[in-house]
Amino acid sequence: MHWNHKRVYRVYKALGLNFKKRTKKRIPARVQHPLQELFEPNEQWSMDFMSNTLFGGKRYRILNIMDEFNREFIEFEVGVSLPAIKVIQALQRAVEFRGKPKSIRVDNGPEFISHKLEQWCYIHSIELKFIQPGSPTQNSRMERLNGSMRREFFDAYLFDTLSEVKIMTQEWVYDYNNYRPHSILGKLSPIEYLDKYNLEKNYSV
Repeated sequence: MHWNHKRVYRVYKALGLNFKKRTKKRIPARVQHPLQELFEPNEQWSMDFMSNTLFGGKRYRILNIMDEFNREFIEFEVGVSLPAIKVIQALQRAVEFRGKPKSIRVDNGPEFISHKLEQWCYIHSIELKFIQPGSPTQNSRMERLNGSMRREFFDAYLFDTLSEVKIMTQEWVYDYNNYRPHSILGKLSPIEYLDKYNLEKNYSV
């Protein structure tokens, strides 16, 4: 058939073929940031996502935020979808609770490379430290927290609703922060280690 390009395009649209091709966001080259020794709270936080499934089969995610200085679980967010705006809201709650960190270590997930999060961190003078793609060990402190949470929490309980997940997560986090000894912290819990730091700091002043 001798059709011109306009008719071909009309047929093309009628068949629903004129959808935009999705392209992956290009990740810039990442510089390796070694895990450095930390000397005070809020020197560096880290955050990461975990995923799990409700009893009925519905998948959900949880965002974990930790202060690497004393391994304290600062804040979390639970939801079926956790876009960048939810990450920012969780960070705002964490900052209100603990003050502002100097830096945050993250992977290259779409929520973390979002312009919204980048802008929020720029406004608050917080450095985002991205690990290199495919190198989760560069965020090993958070990976260890996630591993403990997976073994002791997600693998131990079945949840029917997200409300149950939130309530039980709060209880687990309280126990983790107040009663979980860490060998790296001299067999102290995160809160005990923070109290010891504050006491020594006040004594030295």
